[in-house]
Amino acid sequence: MAPPTRTPPSKWIDEALRALAAGGPDAVRVEALARALGVTKGGFYNHFDDRPALVEEMLDTWERIGVDRVIERVEADGGDARSKLRRLFAVTSAARSLVKIELAVREWARRDRAVARRLRRVDNRRADYLRSLLGAFISDEREVELRCLIALALFVGVPSSAADHGPHRRGELHKQAWERLLER
Repeated sequence: MAPPTRTPPSKWIDEALRALAAGGPDAVRVEALARALGVTKGGFYNHFDDRPALVEEMLDTWERIGVDRVIERVEADGGDARSKLRRLFAVTSAARSLVKIELAVREWARRDRAVARRLRRVDNRRADYLRSLLGAFISDEREVELRCLIALALFVGVPSSAADHGPHRRGELHKQAWERLLER
């Protein structure tokens, strides 16, 4: 007889991130995750000591997906800084499901210092990458910083799939804003 199949840690983490996006950090409860996965909560403890251990793994996964993998995809095809920025726009625009998690993490960071520290680290990594690309064709450091902040705000605060805004579709405005960042 084969041993019972265990739910891998990645399934717990994925479900926890989905729950976070849907209901915030209070929705990330072991019993609720087990129910959503169709398993017992005892299986959780085969992989994680406790909920804080799961939270750490969730944040590690969020950072890997939202920073490391994005940069890897952008850098994979090479090219100049503008080409990489265009790819960055395309990759982040295509990853709209990540924005729900992103917003949930940001809200969570308002109440949890450890999450706030992680968020600052992630934002700093993203900003450093943007600065390196923008700095390749913009010599004014202040202008680089301004465009960096705008790019981060576009990623988090203005999803391209949002509703129409006045006479213009928000997605079109979003794309134009990214193109404006590439000027000069």
